[in-house]
Amino acid sequence: MPNREKTTSSDSNACQNTDHNSKRAREYEDSLAGNVPNLCLPGLPQSNPPQVFSMSELLETANELSKMNIAHEIVVNHDFRLQELNFLPNSLESRVKEVLHKAFWDSLKEELSKTPPDYSRAIKLIQEIKESLLSLILPRQTRLRNQIEEGLDMELIKQEAEHGALDIPSLTTYILGMMAMLCAPIRDEEIQKLRSISDPVHLLREIFRILDLMKLDMINFTIQALRPYLQQHSIQYERKKFQELLNRLPSTFFAGSLARTTEWLRAAAAKVSSSDLLPSSSSSETSGSSVPPRSSVPPREVAAGEVSICSPTAVLNQAYMDLLHWEPGKEYPETMLMDKERLRTIQMQVNQLAIIAAVILVSSSIYGNVVSNSSGCVDRLKWVTKALIEGLPNTRLADSLLDISNQIHQELNSILFQLGYPALTNDKTASLKGQIRSIADKDNAVRTVIEQRIQTFLRHCVCPGGQNCKNLPQGLAPVQEELLEVGQRFGNLTAHNRQVFGPYYSEILKNFLLPGGKNGGRTES
Repeated sequence: MPNREKTTSSDSNACQNTDHNSKRAREYEDSLAGNVPNLCLPGLPQSNPPQVFSMSELLETANELSKMNIAHEIVVNHDFRLQELNFLPNSLESRVKEVLHKAFWDSLKEELSKTPPDYSRAIKLIQEIKESLLSLILPRQTRLRNQIEEGLDMELIKQEAEHGALDIPSLTTYILGMMAMLCAPIRDEEIQKLRSISDPVHLLREIFRILDLMKLDMINFTIQALRPYLQQHSIQYERKKFQELLNRLPSTFFAGSLARTTEWLRAAAAKVSSSDLLPSSSSSETSGSSVPPRSSVPPREVAAGEVSICSPTAVLNQAYMDLLHWEPGKEYPETMLMDKERLRTIQMQVNQLAIIAAVILVSSSIYGNVVSNSSGCVDRLKWVTKALIEGLPNTRLADSLLDISNQIHQELNSILFQLGYPALTNDKTASLKGQIRSIADKDNAVRTVIEQRIQTFLRHCVCPGGQNCKNLPQGLAPVQEELLEVGQRFGNLTAHNRQVFGPYYSEILKNFLLPGGKNGGRTES
């Protein structure tokens, strides 16, 4: 039944999710091209000699990448759920789907309207419904399985159809009863509504729709149940799959030794080494706060094999922080590719929170008592700023701040009016708008202070065991809730990455942090 409307099922969901993740897997594979090492790591398999790969072998590799990506997503993203596939209204896909499905169900209606009725296609649909119901049953529910086998005995149904005695309303009533027994409580109301549908074709179509949603519920329940198990074994699994990827890719993929990861760590080592020249460097490994902000002393060059006084943990902490300032279009390190979309989202959110906090700080400095004492004033200013800046690229920051300055001015005047205060004077209005618009300048003093404080907080989050840090510096109270959530996600992401790829980072770092590359540069994992 190729044209039947299906939203999601155990098979269709797997195909849908595999297609999506296969695309991401191909991007991941392409990003590794020319930069995969032949690392010899303790306890990890060695790379095989170069060989020629067939298309089937490359597709198998993409499939393994897809599985690795799904497992990683389940572990890192606690909100991960499979969702019903919905095309955009009036899109080509939506129109094609609508036309094909209408043709299929209209054809079924014609077959059932014949004299005598043609039940051949209807029987196939009932067989599919039976298989869907059986797929929702747990292995130990043998009694329920037997009930479905007996209630939807396909041989008996075929005999009844041949003799013109097939009772479709009776079958659909039995099917609805089984669906009500197997569904999650959230589907009870939808199944109850199906009982009022008299048209058998419309009813069958709706039964398939609800069954697909029930399968989706079962898959998401299974994901939740498997998450603790995956969390226990994901580190070894991802590390093993990553090494298998290095071993299996064609020889053309083996150029350099994780070149982008090495360059990423080398740049971080240069920054940490420069800060280590300062007297306060002794706390770098424990707090990670000694590394100076972007505007401080320029880093010196760290050559391969050079002895450095900075610790591997401090270097890796700095490397993770550098991901928050990643240039658009620049390739991510090979070991961070599965998280690149997550990192881009976190980077965008951090930038937006800095702007929001800066706008509120400027507004408070212009009319501090009103902003601080008025109930809900800070929240109003925050949501106005967030609404106008959300989703906009940094290239349009100046334009959005122009709109924000005008809207903040209106909000403040509205609040002043409600409290019985006079409106902002022309001088204060000009000062307010000018200071808000100047936040677009990267060297703006207010913005710089806010960014440094956010970086200080996030630096604690990426330290080993610091992902639940809640010690916010001063001035960040207006964005506290959002920043704590971002910090936890960023900390969890980097903690997982540190554990999975720690051996790789140790192998790379010891080459330019220790004399002779002795095995003492192991990062914490």
